[in-house]
Amino acid sequence: MKQILLASLITASLTLMAVSAAHAAATVGQPAPTFALNDTNGKAVNLTDYKGKTVVLEWHNPECPFVKKHYDSANMQALQSKYTKDGVVWLSVSSTEPGHQDYKKPDVINALLKTSRASPTAYLMDESGSTGKSYGARTTPHMYIINPQGTLVYAGGIDDKRSANIADIKSAKNFVAAALDEMKAGKPVSVSTATPYGCSVKYKS
Repeated sequence: MKQILLASLITASLTLMAVSAAHAAATVGQPAPTFALNDTNGKAVNLTDYKGKTVVLEWHNPECPFVKKHYDSANMQALQSKYTKDGVVWLSVSSTEPGHQDYKKPDVINALLKTSRASPTAYLMDESGSTGKSYGARTTPHMYIINPQGTLVYAGGIDDKRSANIADIKSAKNFVAAALDEMKAGKPVSVSTATPYGCSVKYKS
């Protein structure tokens, strides 16, 4: 009986470790996890394609009220437009599993991007969830910034107002904008992590 109990405990521990590893967050100050995904136009996109450039990753789900907060207000589009003009690569990512009600096919995503006047460099389909899990993306939106050397320098929420209220954007401290401005000025990122907020990423189970 003791051997059976011990074996059960070991199995449970290994399972827990495996689950934790699958959702382990990428570490600020360490190399960003590499990935290769197809965008909504079927083009293969590899993180290594952007070596030498600053890259922003934005986890996205158009059905999420917290995402709508930043898109209905045009806050996210303004950030995309401003910083891509500065040479920043902006990659929006969907890790929503195809069987979930929030899943949108690539052509639908493209139509939504056009309607909302969003301008990411590319919109990537992470249907297996492997890329999202490698970064530890938990919410939509969940934001990451990678410097030109390939090091993760920011991970967390877009700002410090953890609500779905558009009115909160005006008074919020935008961590992503602050980090990108500091990097452009040759300064270290003063706030490198912040608690993400939003809807849970709808991963494939």
